[in-house]
This record gives sequence, structure tokens and C-alpha cells, in this order.
Amino acid sequence: MVGRFYTGARAATRPLVTALWGPRISGLENVPREGGFVVASNHLANIDSYLIPAFLPRPLRFVAKESLWTQKGPYGAVLRWFFDAVGAIPVDREALASGKGALQAGLEVLRGGDGFAVYPEGHRSKDGLLHPGKQGAAWLALESGCPVLPVGLKGTQHMFSSLIPRRGEMTIRVGTPITLEEIDPSASKGVRRRLLTARIMDEIQALSGQRRADGPSAWSRDQ
Repeated sequence: MVGRFYTGARAATRPLVTALWGPRISGLENVPREGGFVVASNHLANIDSYLIPAFLPRPLRFVAKESLWTQKGPYGAVLRWFFDAVGAIPVDREALASGKGALQAGLEVLRGGDGFAVYPEGHRSKDGLLHPGKQGAAWLALESGCPVLPVGLKGTQHMFSSLIPRRGEMTIRVGTPITLEEIDPSASKGVRRRLLTARIMDEIQALSGQRRADGPSAWSRDQ
């Protein structure tokens, strides 16, 4: 579970972000009130990893490089304290790069009844397009039985593009949870992962309003 620092920092900084940028937020009622859930969001800026947990009503956990816990001196001590306080999960660089370490860590979080956040694209979108989704979010949902909560971000890449914050240009939209019952139970695991991934990306696109970098989704073609 995340510590008091996470809760306190979120409570302290959320009003500041709201006052300066006036983000438009909708769909918070869709966040499950209990049990594990997978947040799957588009990714436009580094600040996304703060904004999503800052405004969602339930705590979320992310993974971070294990090397952040092994820095020396006072700086290293501060880093270790900070990442422990926010509930970050240390994963070694090799496992993190392969995705396996992140997925296993995420699965443990979900089975413990907490929320875990994933960017299906695997990286920030530098061109503003929604890029093809990897199957990690779908794998986590199918292995844990937890729903996927799609999130669409808009304008977060422009938060610090000017000295004067531009109010109302940033949007965080939370969609309806995607449950596993919506995916053909008779299909193989591989097919279910592919279909669920396509469904997730379609929902993210609808929420974010982005153009796709890969054309129509497999989910849309199969309907």
C-alpha cells in the first residue's frame, strides 16, 4: 500500500494544478470502488505519471528502475525514501526492458486489490498520434481477472510550453471499465489478448480524440 507521503502530496498538489491549469476531468465515477483494476492510458508527457494518480480517487502504483534505490550518499537516501513513500515498485533494468518484470510486479499489485497503471503504447507519443498497443494491459487483466479502466489524456504535453499556464486545455477522461465478459470466452488466450488490446486502444482513442498511427483496430475489423 502507498504511504502517507503519497496521500499527502496528492492532496497538496492537486489544488495547485487545478488552480493553474484548470484541467477538465470527467468519468471519475467509473473508477472501481474496490478490488484491483488496470489503468490503461495514452502517454503524451512525463507529467502523465503524476496527473493520473493525482486525480483518480484511488491510489495507483507504477514500476521504476531498481537502480533508483541503489544510489549512494544523501541523494540516494532521498531517492529511496521518495520511491518507497509513493509505493513505486523496483524492477531491474533488464526485466523492465523486456516487460516481464513490470508485468509480474503489476500482477502482484492487482491480486492484492490495488490499482496498477500501464501505458499500452510502451512509450510517449512524440507525434501526438495513438500508436499500436502492446498486450501487457490485456495480459494483466486476463491473468488477474481485473477490469481495465481506459483513460484518455489530451493536452498534457503542452502544460509547460509557456510561462503562463493555459487553463482549460488539458483533459483527463476516464472511460467505463472493460470487463473480461466482453471478450469471447471460447477464444484462445492469444486471441483474447489481441481482442482485448484492440478494444482497449479503441476506448483510449475515443477518450483522447487522437488519430491512430496504425489505421483501424483489430477489434473494429472483427465486429
